[in-house]
Amino acid sequence: MLTTDPIADMITRIRNANMVHKDELLIPHSKMKLAIARILEREGYVKAVEEKKDNKQTWIHVSLKYVKGEPVIRGLRRISTPGRRVYNGYQHIPVSTPELGMAIVSTSQGIMTSREARKKKIGGEILCEIY
Repeated sequence: MLTTDPIADMITRIRNANMVHKDELLIPHSKMKLAIARILEREGYVKAVEEKKDNKQTWIHVSLKYVKGEPVIRGLRRISTPGRRVYNGYQHIPVSTPELGMAIVSTSQGIMTSREARKKKIGGEILCEIY
């Protein structure tokens, strides 16, 4: 299936799997989606992320994380879309705190959290926010 917004597709897959309390899910592979998934893993929103290859395609295998039966990811939404790109300088990147969530930003130095982008003083495209 060809989608016009692969990142929105990834976010929707994670959100849907979370709502039905699935333990894991597969997402079609791309470098950007893998970078986003690795950030989610590093920040503690998912248990594990790994690449799986079958004979035709590479997949991103994501193990979701739950605490006392409740999903760690309470909300996940796409900010910048193919039809409406949202770019911000580092001064205007949303401030993130561990309790309130974070934004994921695509910068000239790669994909990183809003906290890292502000620290490095680089702006970019606000891909999504998670809380």
